[in-house]
Amino acid sequence: MDVNDTPRRFLTTAQASRQLSISPRTLERWRVDGGGPPYRKLGQLVRYAVEDLDAWTSDARRVSTSDPGSEHKQAS
Repeated sequence: MDVNDTPRRFLTTAQASRQLSISPRTLERWRVDGGGPPYRKLGQLVRYAVEDLDAWTSDARRVSTSDPGSEHKQAS
């Protein structure tokens, strides 16, 4: 197995942006303003855990334009 074939647990900003199909600048702005996926700060390095990206995109799932999403749903 080649090193490039192994699954990555943590992604750089560029890799995470490719996975999410958004600009790296968008991720950088979300780190400042909030609202983006969770990230890790390892010294000066910023890394995104693959499982955090998957969870964040799952939380963003909507079924209609009037759906407020899971973060606004009330517990029963």
